[in-house]
Amino acid sequence: MSEKMLKFVQQGREMPEKRPADQRNEDFREIYDSFSEAAAQIQASRCSQCGVPFCQIHCPVSNNIPDWLMLTANGRLEEAYEVSQATNNFPEICGRICPQDRLCEGSCVIQQSGHETVTIGAVEKYITDTAWEKGWVQPVKPVRERAASVGIIGAGPGGLAAAEQLRRKGYQVHVYDRYDRAGGLLSYGIPGFKLEKYVVDRRIKLLEDAGIVFHLGIDIGGSTSFAEIRDKYDALLIATGVYQARDLRLPGSELGNILPALYYLTEANRNDLGMKSDHMSDGLNAKDKDVVVIGGGDTAMDCVRTAVRQGAKSVKCLYRRDKENMPGSEREVRNAEEEGVEFVWLSSPDAFVGDENVREVLVSKVHLGMPDSSGRQVPQIVPDSREAIPADLVIKALGFSPENLPQLFNEQGLEVSSYGTLRVDNTTMMTALDGVFAAGDIVRGASLVVWAIKDARDAAEQIHSYIERRKTAAA
Repeated sequence: MSEKMLKFVQQGREMPEKRPADQRNEDFREIYDSFSEAAAQIQASRCSQCGVPFCQIHCPVSNNIPDWLMLTANGRLEEAYEVSQATNNFPEICGRICPQDRLCEGSCVIQQSGHETVTIGAVEKYITDTAWEKGWVQPVKPVRERAASVGIIGAGPGGLAAAEQLRRKGYQVHVYDRYDRAGGLLSYGIPGFKLEKYVVDRRIKLLEDAGIVFHLGIDIGGSTSFAEIRDKYDALLIATGVYQARDLRLPGSELGNILPALYYLTEANRNDLGMKSDHMSDGLNAKDKDVVVIGGGDTAMDCVRTAVRQGAKSVKCLYRRDKENMPGSEREVRNAEEEGVEFVWLSSPDAFVGDENVREVLVSKVHLGMPDSSGRQVPQIVPDSREAIPADLVIKALGFSPENLPQLFNEQGLEVSSYGTLRVDNTTMMTALDGVFAAGDIVRGASLVVWAIKDARDAAEQIHSYIERRKTAAA
């Protein structure tokens, strides 16, 4: 083992410099600076190179984290990049947006021994950003071209990862998306202060340079039929994600300026991208408004922090459990608090009050009772605890459900689970339709970008096996 490792006793955990809250609240740029070469090497050298790498075990794509940390500590950065990208199609994106505190860093062995975790995510970001700067990131060049073709519905992280894996094997890959820009949630859902859009754009251009063809603004099930797309290719992958907002039907829900989170974030991202939007009206802009966001996940954190940057008068986040039980990343909660967001813990909305537009949210206090079958304490309303919170704009960040794809695609042969997700064979990842596969959130349910990448890589292997079997059978 390199003598440069196991420095966690002498060196403490450090993150890259973070811009002061009053500065970062003025724009949508990322809030963290990059590591210097020396700082990245120091943080990488803190790795204990443990025999059972729990960081790798708890990474959905099984990143070989100890090895690329050791290579970084020894200044062998190009090799570190090669190891990092071998299991992850978008390491610089995951380094920015993965909830490391719940995955790799949260499982770091040295943290269990009383030392703070290795700064894995920031080092991962540094490695790949440096690789881009040095020109080490190059388009996929298949060893040989195949005549077989694969269509992919959905240009989000899952669809893009599968496209690259299939192109690597030489397949002719065509990706379809209903939006006018590839990237899915990476482009339109995640704000720039977590993921600047040039990071996504350069990845998409890399895929185009590799020979992947994008068809954007295509309404499958509308102007273009699902059957037409299916007939064009030897196999088809559905990687649409889940976009239907879960709702909270309360008295007053019909009032104006009560919005689903993704609608709000999409328009804010379009505005940040400099794209004209007919919808970015006063109703969608938080400037000078009292904003209330309902929810406790990372999407809620994206909404509250976006509202701050739009110049909201006040931003409150309502969550029915306490801080310890919040599903969002601890890091994101901390960033939001620094930026002036007020968290109203143990609070449950009862009704919305207003004339044409919302004016107040009526909220009751919550007590956490006994745990249910899942182990989580059940929220219980405290009697006679209702209060009114001023609100000119309410954003519901309650999670996402799958759209009704059999209806949307006019293809009743697609089977769905009781949750509305597409049903697939757990081994082959094929739907009930021959040659039609599915992966990512549309199968798993709303989850993390890194899980979409993992599922997509697995689906690409299954699609390859399917096409090879058919070729052998036809020979």
